[in-house]
Amino acid sequence: MFTGLIEETGRVVSVVPAGGGLDLTVEAPALGPQCRRGDSVAINGVCLTVEEISGSNLNFHVGTETVARSSVAQWQPGRRVNLERALAVGQRMGGHFVQGHVDCVGTLVNRAPAGGTTYFTFALPAEIRPFVAEKGSIAVDGISLTVTEVSEESFAVAIIPYTLEHTNLGELAPGASVNIEVDIIARYVYNVLHQQGTAPTGRITEEFLAEHGFG
Repeated sequence: MFTGLIEETGRVVSVVPAGGGLDLTVEAPALGPQCRRGDSVAINGVCLTVEEISGSNLNFHVGTETVARSSVAQWQPGRRVNLERALAVGQRMGGHFVQGHVDCVGTLVNRAPAGGTTYFTFALPAEIRPFVAEKGSIAVDGISLTVTEVSEESFAVAIIPYTLEHTNLGELAPGASVNIEVDIIARYVYNVLHQQGTAPTGRITEEFLAEHGFG
């Protein structure tokens, strides 16, 4: 389990096909020396297990399921990636509960500065839209963010200068792919409603939740 608060941005060293999956090496100058084999690290929101450590380089194997659901196969050496170690018991919870289980790959549609804030708009698959709600939490490349606006085809988030500087968002241009993980609470609520036969056909709204006893 993670919080979506990025500890460091590292760089991809190599991505090599291996047995249907990928062997991934990431340079992590700050976190690398603190990690041990078997540790869980979220890389752009993908939970992976440290298999080998060489100085500040961390080696991981990415399974076929993760390759299919995430943007890892598109990564090239030198790419900046967001890194976060798994949440420790008793640690302060500053973001929201992020599992590191990517739901889909989204696409950056637009970024627009407005004062000190930059608004990012992402397109996402239709099957994910019911889990995205205005003022709800979402993880974009592992970053815990608050949804500011939702449409039938996209959602927007507001990025403050600190987040822009200390994550990979500053390097993203329209057309870039990102890993999306929806809020686990939204997913479980939808699952309960689906079993009751009352799941919404569109996105979950505050009004819908209140009507069904969740508000």
